[in-house]
Amino acid sequence: MTPNLPRPVGLAQLSLLNTAPPELVGIAAEAGFDFIGVRVRPVTPTERPYDLQPGSPLLRETLVLMQDTGVTVRDIEFLLLDGTDQRDAWLRMMEAGQALGASSLTVAGADPDSSRLVETLARMTEDGRGFGITPTLEAISYQPVASVAQAADAARRAGCRIVIDTLHFNRFIGSGASRQWEDLSANTDLVPLLQLCDGPAERPAGRDGLVMESRSEREVPGEGGFGLAAVVAALPDGLPVSAETPSDRRVAELGGLGWARRLRSGVDAVLADAAERRATTLHLAATK
Repeated sequence: MTPNLPRPVGLAQLSLLNTAPPELVGIAAEAGFDFIGVRVRPVTPTERPYDLQPGSPLLRETLVLMQDTGVTVRDIEFLLLDGTDQRDAWLRMMEAGQALGASSLTVAGADPDSSRLVETLARMTEDGRGFGITPTLEAISYQPVASVAQAADAARRAGCRIVIDTLHFNRFIGSGASRQWEDLSANTDLVPLLQLCDGPAERPAGRDGLVMESRSEREVPGEGGFGLAAVVAALPDGLPVSAETPSDRRVAELGGLGWARRLRSGVDAVLADAAERRATTLHLAATK
C-alpha cells in the first residue's frame, strides 16, 4: 500500500451556512479548497434558501465560478428521512445535484421504523442512479440512526453508502458506543467522504446542547479533543475530507474568507499528523 496519497479537501456549506454557493466557490478557491458541499434544500425554516434548480440564475452563476476556479461540488445536502413521503423533495435535490456535478446526497435517519427507513433509502438509491448520485446516510448523535453500526447496516441493506461526521462519531454514547472504532474499521468501504470538525472531549448536556453544537458552534479541526488524526488514519489513503465546522461567533469575528483559511490550516495539520501515523504503522508492519 502506498501511503500519503493526495486527499481532496472540501469546504462544507454548514461551515458558512449564510454564504450563497457562488460566493462559497470563490472563498473555497481563495482558501485553497478543492471542492465544496452545497445545501440545495434548507433544513430549518430560518435558513436562507438557495435555488439551484436547472435553469436558475444562481445555478448559472455558480457553474461559471466553478469553471473559472476549478472548485467542484462533491456532495449536496440535506434531507431528514422521517417516515413521510419525500420523494418529490429528493428528486428535486438530485436534479440540482446533477447540474452541479455532485455524486452524493447526504441524508439522516429520523424514522424510528428501521424497515421503512431501509425501504426509503433503497428507493432513493434507485432514483439516484439516473442522476449519478448516491444517498449517503449520516449517523446523527441525537437522531434514531445515531451510530456507525446503525448507519452501515441500513446502507448495506439499501445499497447506498454512509458519511462519517467526526462530531457525531465522538458524541454517540448509546448501546454499542465502545464499538464505534471497530464499526468504522469494518465499514470503510461504505465511506466516500469524511466530515471534519473538532470539539471539547466533554459531551454537551442534553439534546438541545447537542443540536446547538452541531449547527452553530464546532471547533477548528485539530484544536479540540476528538483525536482527528486517528480517525483519518483509520480510513483509506486518498479519501476526500470536508471541513464541516460551523461557528457563528468566529465567522462574525474573522469573516467568511478568514474562517475558511483557518479551517484549511487546521485540516492540513490534521492530515499531516494522520499521514505520519499511517506511515509509521506501515513501516512497523513491513519490518515485522
